[in-house]
Amino acid sequence: MNLILQSKIDLLPDKPGSYQMKDKNGKIIYVGKAKSLLKRVKQYFTRPQEGKVQRMVHEIDDFDIIETNTEKEAFLLEINLIHKYYPKYNIMLKDGKMYPYIALKKDNDPFLKISYKDKEKGYYYFGPFPSSKSCYTMVNLLNKIFPLRKCKHIPNKPCLYYYLGQCLGPCINKINKNEYKDIVEGITKLLNGDTSEMISNLKQKMKDCSEKLEFERALEYKQQIEAINHIVSQQKIMMQDHIDRDIVGYSIREGYVSIVFFLYRRGILLGKNLFVIELYSDINEVLSTAIMQFYESHPKPKELIISAKDIANLLEETLSIKVVVPERGFKKDLLFMALENAKQGLDQHFQTARLEDDKLALLEELGEKLELNTTPLDIELYDNSHLQGSDAIGAMVKFINGEKVPSLYRKYNIKGENKKDDLASMQEVLTRRLTRLINENQKKPDLIILDGGENQINIALDVETKLNLFIPLCGLKKNEKHETDALINGMTGVEIPLDRKSPLFFFLMRMQDEVHRFAITSFRSRHTRDLYQTIYDNVPGIGKKRKNMLLEAYPTIESLKQASIEELSQLINKKSAEILKAKLNQKIDK
Repeated sequence: MNLILQSKIDLLPDKPGSYQMKDKNGKIIYVGKAKSLLKRVKQYFTRPQEGKVQRMVHEIDDFDIIETNTEKEAFLLEINLIHKYYPKYNIMLKDGKMYPYIALKKDNDPFLKISYKDKEKGYYYFGPFPSSKSCYTMVNLLNKIFPLRKCKHIPNKPCLYYYLGQCLGPCINKINKNEYKDIVEGITKLLNGDTSEMISNLKQKMKDCSEKLEFERALEYKQQIEAINHIVSQQKIMMQDHIDRDIVGYSIREGYVSIVFFLYRRGILLGKNLFVIELYSDINEVLSTAIMQFYESHPKPKELIISAKDIANLLEETLSIKVVVPERGFKKDLLFMALENAKQGLDQHFQTARLEDDKLALLEELGEKLELNTTPLDIELYDNSHLQGSDAIGAMVKFINGEKVPSLYRKYNIKGENKKDDLASMQEVLTRRLTRLINENQKKPDLIILDGGENQINIALDVETKLNLFIPLCGLKKNEKHETDALINGMTGVEIPLDRKSPLFFFLMRMQDEVHRFAITSFRSRHTRDLYQTIYDNVPGIGKKRKNMLLEAYPTIESLKQASIEELSQLINKKSAEILKAKLNQKIDK
């Protein structure tokens, strides 16, 4: 730290405000907010950092601050400065697109259209819809079911829609207002999720056409019924109070966070928006900034449901909407749904990121980092899956030329006392696998990757020594946050840092995910959840329902280790989350 930084840190006030980090050229590279400028800014230089924050701190040559009277003012100032300077280390949700509404004209021969604003008078508005595709699909369906005019300007003669029975023909007919009133009510009911009467009418029409042997017409009604049911099935959860509300959930993994927004309008789930970004700060700061950015370009709901109690009041005051942090009940269940989607989005990110990269080139890079004599084209990865020592499973997956080969995957039921010990389980699996390779004279892999650090490496080396076998080894080392941050060369013991933005990192994560997936799938296939004790048992605040949710979200000890107390608080109350993590840490220490 240079002298200028040190002297400015010593002068920081214990007041709210915004801070702007600068590089050696005086360019602003990061803008942040703080309830206490003294405590927040000082943390960057007095605590060990990693990943994106570590890179940023190395670039900081100076900083400025702007004091504010309140935390809310600091929050708003931060957002304004981010949009003014676009600092390289601030998150930008990169979602500037407009979101469409379905607009239904109120009078004068009503019709439907897509609108990207909801301010024009004379229309009923439904939405916004998260995607144009879903909006256009709905409009096309409504136009088939309801005989509204399709023309923006009424022509002098009827068009094809009139002869198809999809338009009342206001160009040649005087339409009764009550007839239009019934159509508008029908459209409103359908868009608000009340489809029972509509489906009943369509079924009757389909039956009538079938009896008249008008099978093509009957098929059209059948397809319309299926389309309505499909739309309703996508709007899985409906709320009886018909309030516009959004639910925000998140999941953290390997230095990245996935944030999902579920959009409910008039009580109907219209869709979701999902963002995966690098975690540059504590989760509450990232969440609050992301939520503020999101509602700069999206209509605000009447109610926002989140799990982060620490930022609820700030968001409520700044956004001027009701912010709810549920402890139990239906709204807590909505957070679970958001969490599941966030976890799935994060998994997809790691599985699909940089798929276009040259896998053979990455294998060559891996071989060079591990100082191997040949490129590791044949790789085996190992993992164990269990809950609290119960019915452990060992798993091996095979990658050849960078591609997975499921036909060569193997699973192992851990026997005896080994199931209670991760290292003993790994020793058993490796001994059984490598012994079989020797006895059957099968080809040995070019590299074995273990999902663990030095202890697992030592176990594997011991197995190879006893079997008089040499296969190169490496381990995926995790930091105190249980994030993979380095490779350990099994032959030399050298630790090789991994850049979380590098193609090699994502390549290794895809392989790691595959062995986790196979281990967990194998574990679940053997047992139903109620047949074994779990670490979730006997934790206050975790009943049968919450236990099943936790098992769904975090089926193994390994997956539970990666979840923070804040993330778990999306499913259970914070006190229960703290007790659960303490129980987990006690188990790990034994």
